[in-house]
Amino acid sequence: MAGILDLLDSDMGRQLISGVSQQTGAPEDKTSSLMTMAMPVLMQAMKRNASTSQGAEGLLNALNSKHDGSILDNLGGLFSGGVDQNVMNDGEKILGHVLGGKQQHVQTALSQKSGIDAGSVSQILKIAAPILMGMLGKQKRQNNVSSPSALDGLLGGLIKDNSPQQEQSFLESILDADGDGSVIDDVAGMVLGGNKKKSGLGGLLGGLFGKR
Repeated sequence: MAGILDLLDSDMGRQLISGVSQQTGAPEDKTSSLMTMAMPVLMQAMKRNASTSQGAEGLLNALNSKHDGSILDNLGGLFSGGVDQNVMNDGEKILGHVLGGKQQHVQTALSQKSGIDAGSVSQILKIAAPILMGMLGKQKRQNNVSSPSALDGLLGGLIKDNSPQQEQSFLESILDADGDGSVIDDVAGMVLGGNKKKSGLGGLLGGLFGKR
């Protein structure tokens, strides 16, 4: 199964990054860096929510209905003329559900490290959230996931990597931090300067975490 960063490094991912950049006016390279950091954080938050039977059932229901992956079928149409307000509203609801009280902190931290202003980060995340749900819905169909208990494996497979301990700690920390921003400094080297063995989006975060 392709990881979330592999998907971002695909033709579809590059189209997504280009479209988001045009929508928000943020430079494409910074948008790419931001989404490479943000997507795994959102995915980890979803994995947390799905760790309870109620959360897993809610996510499965969403993937079975609204977020079936069809949003990915026409990304060009999604971004032509600007992203529809309904998509933005949907993204806002997803972020509120997934991140809860941590949403502001996560946005601030990502803003600091990406060099994109917090307002644009908020807009980018609102677009990214429905796309991420669409990616999940598509992977769910392709892997025939039909029960809440099987979601954990699906989510774990999408946030895979070869150095799980360190990077898993980062994701847990960014979601648990009290908002002082210090945890992000611990990760700056790893995210933005570490892991020289790989290049491109996959190398930026080293591919992010492993299966557990």
